[in-house]
Amino acid sequence: MKAIRCNVYGPPSSLVLEELESLKPGAKEVVVGVKACGINFPDTLIIQGLYQFKPELPFTPGSDIAGVVKEVGTEVSHLKKGDKVFGFVPYGALAEEVIVPSNSCFPKPKTMDYPVAASFMMAYGTSYHALKDRAKLKEGETLLVLGASGGVGLAAVELGKLMGARVIAAASTDEKLELCLNYGADETINYSKADLKSTLKELTGGKGADVIYDPVGGDYSEAALRGTAWDGRFLVVGFATGTIPKIPLNLPLLKGASIVGVFWGGFAMGNPKANMQNTMTLMQWYDEGKLKPHIHRKYNLQDTAKALEEMMERKVKGKLVIQM
Repeated sequence: MKAIRCNVYGPPSSLVLEELESLKPGAKEVVVGVKACGINFPDTLIIQGLYQFKPELPFTPGSDIAGVVKEVGTEVSHLKKGDKVFGFVPYGALAEEVIVPSNSCFPKPKTMDYPVAASFMMAYGTSYHALKDRAKLKEGETLLVLGASGGVGLAAVELGKLMGARVIAAASTDEKLELCLNYGADETINYSKADLKSTLKELTGGKGADVIYDPVGGDYSEAALRGTAWDGRFLVVGFATGTIPKIPLNLPLLKGASIVGVFWGGFAMGNPKANMQNTMTLMQWYDEGKLKPHIHRKYNLQDTAKALEEMMERKVKGKLVIQM
């Protein structure tokens, strides 16, 4: 089977396409023939050795998958060969086959095609866990989403509105913000043109946002935190700018606010039952037509480096997908 391989840490151009032996599942695993793999920002970090964990070299990147079960482990009872599924792995999905833990692999809804299924788990799983479990977002609260046109950001806009919040989307271009309005945002902030803190205060009548969703990091984090309401929750989701901010800790003190970490992968692996419940809720909303993943572009496996480069250049609105 063919797979994208990271033999040395480096930029996307250092990745190579190799032929590997077919895979065999462990007792609680399944082998999935990959039909599509969603690209996520952590994929650009893991190949450079900049992510929270570093797989042993060489390895295959990629996390979000959709495909067909080729073989099941001896202790797997809820899936069988031929089942159409989607799921996630820490890495290994940018290949024609991938081994998936059985508790991270779900039947694919008939109405969901493979590219959409491969765009779903990480973006919506992260954002729903962040808003529901970590922020405990309440109906009527104000949610500010930074990097709102990206994969997790757009999912947060959509879910925040669905959960009853007033959603303010912040992004770097008017074109990106137009997409956010189409996904339910009530207000927008172009932070390449307007001051984030003062505009947020203006839009909220001086109160600030109850919840900040931040997958961006860099200079925007402190500006957003300064625009947090009393008893606000600042969600640390990621650092797409490449810079981890240093936050003055007097800010959460003065606002009675909380800085809350969001690591959906750790949550999903450590608490699979709760993650399953969240996934079932998301599946129901999808079936009801309430969630619509936005796919920016599709690439072939041999063009994976081009997809990762486009992600790193912040040209992507919604999701990129690799099709096998």
